Amino acid sequence: MLGLDHLINPAYAASGFAVGTLVGFTGVGGGSLMTPLLVLLFGIHPATAVGTDLLYAGLTKICGSFVHGLNDAIDWRVTGRLASGSVPAAVVSLWALSHFGVDSKGTSVAITTTLGFALILTAVTLLFRRRLLAAAAGFLDKRSDGESARLTVALGAVLGVLVSISSVGAGAIGVTVLLMLYPKMPTVRIVGSDIAHAVPLTLLAGAGHWWLGSVDWALLVSLLCGSLPGIAIGSHFASRVPERVLRPLMAGTLALVGGRLVF
Repeated sequence: MLGLDHLINPAYAASGFAVGTLVGFTGVGGGSLMTPLLVLLFGIHPATAVGTDLLYAGLTKICGSFVHGLNDAIDWRVTGRLASGSVPAAVVSLWALSHFGVDSKGTSVAITTTLGFALILTAVTLLFRRRLLAAAAGFLDKRSDGESARLTVALGAVLGVLVSISSVGAGAIGVTVLLMLYPKMPTVRIVGSDIAHAVPLTLLAGAGHWWLGSVDWALLVSLLCGSLPGIAIGSHFASRVPERVLRPLMAGTLALVGGRLVF
């Protein structure tokens, strides 16, 4: 039986620590950072990078969801609406990956292209969140609860496709749109509901990739060993770093990486 030192890859653990620290600082989902890092820096197959990162995200967000639940910071109605759209969309997306072959060249191109556009969209939402919220306020304030529910289900479906194919989307994109749809809801409940929804979505999508054979368990262990302490350290020092510095820096990085993957 292999010892722990043979299971943990120091380079992957160091990358996990760096990404975990940035996630702690910014709150941006790890998939926006981890998946492109694995693909571009380490040459990991796109499907393996996505599948491994999905399980990594699901396991790390269970703790966050538990804490938000204890603090009554989850609106389970909103979470249910998101899941009713995302779960079927994730199942269809995983079926499509299976049908076309997860290791095929076409699937790899589809994953990297979707990942690139998702990163660019995430960068846009980070940079222009306030302007997007202000622009949508007049329209969305007039929507009935039934219309908001249908739009939430539609958002869930979009996130289900994005997350299953690229592992990106449930963080900045999801929170921004939820803030538009539920402007009167406290931000902490928006964030808590989004995290709670991300747990079943990422675990389902990750299990699907496991079934497809696109999960590297040794890679997953190495990433967790580095990212968990990184998230703790980043969260501890987050209040000391100005958001006006971190947000543009993160958005610019995501836009550059997204452009590299698309073009």
